[in-house]
Amino acid sequence: MTSTRSSFPDTLVVPAKPYEFSFPPKRTALLVIDMQRDFLLEGGFGQVEGGSLEAVQASIAPTKQLLDAFRQAGMTIFHTREGQKPDLSDCPSSKLIRPLGGPGDSQYSKVIGDTGEMGRLLVRGQYGHDFVDELKPRPNEIIIDKPGKGAFWNTSLLNKLKAKAITHLIVTGVTTECCFATTIREANDRGFECCGVEEATAGYNSKFKGCSLDMIHWSQGLFGFVANLEPVLNCLAPHISAPLASRGTTPPQTPPVFNGDLSITALQRSYREGVSPVTVLEAVLGRMEKYSKIDPAVWIHQVSKPQVLERIREVQNKWSDQSCLPPLFGVPFSVKDSIDVAGIPTTTACPSLAHVPSKSAPSYDLLLLQGAIFVGKTNLDQLATGLTGCRSPYGITRSVFNHDYISGGSSSGSCVSVGADLVSFSLATDTAGSGRVPSAFNGVVGYKPTRGLISARGVTPACLSLDCIAIIANSVHDARTIWDLIAEFDEEDPYAKGCGPIPRHINSIGPQATSFTFGIPPPEAIQVCNTVYRRMFTEAVQALQKLGGRLQPINWTPFENAGKLLYDGSFVSERLASLPDGWLEKNSANLHPVIRSIFSAVMARNSTAVDAYRDLQAKASYTRQAEKVFEYSAAGVDVVVVPTAPTHWTVEEVLDNPIATNSLLGEFTHCGNVLDLCAVAVPAGTYQAEEYRPTADAAEGELPFSVTFLGGSRLDAEVLVIADRFESAMKDRR
Repeated sequence: MTSTRSSFPDTLVVPAKPYEFSFPPKRTALLVIDMQRDFLLEGGFGQVEGGSLEAVQASIAPTKQLLDAFRQAGMTIFHTREGQKPDLSDCPSSKLIRPLGGPGDSQYSKVIGDTGEMGRLLVRGQYGHDFVDELKPRPNEIIIDKPGKGAFWNTSLLNKLKAKAITHLIVTGVTTECCFATTIREANDRGFECCGVEEATAGYNSKFKGCSLDMIHWSQGLFGFVANLEPVLNCLAPHISAPLASRGTTPPQTPPVFNGDLSITALQRSYREGVSPVTVLEAVLGRMEKYSKIDPAVWIHQVSKPQVLERIREVQNKWSDQSCLPPLFGVPFSVKDSIDVAGIPTTTACPSLAHVPSKSAPSYDLLLLQGAIFVGKTNLDQLATGLTGCRSPYGITRSVFNHDYISGGSSSGSCVSVGADLVSFSLATDTAGSGRVPSAFNGVVGYKPTRGLISARGVTPACLSLDCIAIIANSVHDARTIWDLIAEFDEEDPYAKGCGPIPRHINSIGPQATSFTFGIPPPEAIQVCNTVYRRMFTEAVQALQKLGGRLQPINWTPFENAGKLLYDGSFVSERLASLPDGWLEKNSANLHPVIRSIFSAVMARNSTAVDAYRDLQAKASYTRQAEKVFEYSAAGVDVVVVPTAPTHWTVEEVLDNPIATNSLLGEFTHCGNVLDLCAVAVPAGTYQAEEYRPTADAAEGELPFSVTFLGGSRLDAEVLVIADRFESAMKDRR
């Protein structure tokens, strides 16, 4: 199929009860409830319950029609699947025992976990637990395994919907009176607008179906809407293209041409239209070779062309059906050389500390599972220590906008590889702003998720308690896509986050759907920025207000003080703790001169355990104060917006004064990791270099400006929505 989401209008309308259901296609998902063999086929749990299989089986064909329409439209699709763990540890006793407890009951001969004709009833991994063949999910569709009747209880559904910025749900599945209705009620409590499709749901008792649907739309849509199948299909039909199967099997006389666009959405469209990943990757390798003449310091290791072609053959063999491709099929990416890729040296830009890992970082492996193509490891400030990009034995990377200006660091090569359009995205790291500052200086998006949402295993530590995987991309949408695919709890990562805080509702309709609150640093804090940055930050604030943002005063003190803790206190000693015992004494002479001087200064401080504990106590205090800034109330703000960096140095300026220039760049980034915030740096326009340096030699051409959206811990999805809206507004101004 060919995705046509970009051709949709902002809103579609379908006749429904109690009145027309309006939905934004780009923020609407199809939610298919429990279309499993255990509920739909003979010998399953549904038959044990004494239900009418004929009734529920009648919902398969209508659900298939909706699935086909959503697939052809390139819209988001979720499938739920009810079942218990094999040891039944997640099954409440009431669910397990009550069916057998009725006086004189003879209906239930088996209960959950007993062996039936298709394996153990409603147990994960059994044949009966899986979906019926007609409705098998495709690789780019999300499966939610749920232990109960509602799809939100004890599952990742809410987080996954938020991660994809979904606000509206069209719901199908079985059974109407149970899991279908329960899920719609749960979704309603969380703020989603829901519409059930009458023909695509059914229950075991025909009397209950009508009543259940009536209860959903009663009282002006108490829980949601109910529509018929045909109007929904008719509503989508004008905006979708025919499936590939209907276009015939004769190859086109002229092969599709690759348009050069490496964005994930564009590549998905190109591959579904028949563009070969060989064509795309040959173009990528050509770009990499050409750009190496402009900036030879981007890469530490490049994958050879034969190896790239072998990887392409691997993904083509695994996913030969163009209509069933995973989200990252054929998408080229780079990796910062502090992240392990099996069999390739991890240098961290420090040859004397290099090692060859036998296992890749989990974040890297998850990308390969989605069909991505790895093309190389990128340069960085040595030991991931620095924000300039000028501290590597492999050379100094330069801003893609102007060769005289720094690229920023420490994820320098990652951000240049994306900014120069050599790859679709890069896997990087961020400890003090290393993913955000270089993104700002290369006009790309740098996203630091909440610490622990993406596994940090396989990353050479800079400060182990603060290190985060960062995602570098050309758009917030692409960064969100990567995060959604690799954010997975890793029980072997000691800093991984499991259970989340109390979730926040979404606003799907009305003025609340587009309004938000934000805070900014006080004027005296912004004074550290150069004059051009101050002007452009003011323009960014005005743009946010035009989008519906309401500026509220905030307490900036915890952000400012937490930022100072990182290098003015004892926390910097963790960089030494990350090194092997005795390594620094033996290898000091092999370090980059600036790194050597930094580490020597840290050792000279002679920080004590008392110092460390006092700083930890201060960190806890500042974190609690920052939580109040983002609290779930009218007094809290949704985001805090800051300039990503205060200025943009030339390479010459940094080489002349490497410590002071680097220190200033972290003015608005250092607090993010200390306070356990999420943060996304977004391009916010360009300016003429001569505006800031009218007489300097490096005063020609454009330079980028960027702002960063800071959000509370695990509020990533909410922050990304606002950042995405801001990014779109900036693009509209061009």
